[in-house]
Amino acid sequence: KDVSKYGIVEPSKSHPAKGRLVKLTDMVEKPEVEKAPSQLAVLGRYVLTSEIFELLETQGKGAGGEIQLTDAIKRLLDRQAVYAYDFEGKRYDVGDKFGFIKATIDFSLDREDLHDQVNEYIHTLVEKEKGNFKNLKI
Repeated sequence: KDVSKYGIVEPSKSHPAKGRLVKLTDMVEKPEVEKAPSQLAVLGRYVLTSEIFELLETQGKGAGGEIQLTDAIKRLLDRQAVYAYDFEGKRYDVGDKFGFIKATIDFSLDREDLHDQVNEYIHTLVEKEKGNFKNLKI
């Protein structure tokens, strides 16, 4: 349902995935749900050849009136094989304000140098708001 927020890849039908590695045949930036070629979204991490810079220099504006890396990668598909890695793990949508907040809290609680301060701050907020945070466990 959220494909319109992301670049979506189209896996190759003629080259089956090798483990978690998927050969691409197309990419679409922020498609409508009905036009999405798959449910595989780009998470914004790339390993690309330097040829991408040549393509970006001549890339016209795309979705949102912006130059889209996804569009340049789509052009790169005409010149060389492009692969995606089907990532496993927790991901955060830091382009979304609440996603950014969740990532900041989770990562700070995982850091030894910040955990105690952040934990104390959250508890202070809970105390101030008492009834608004029923059954909160930190």
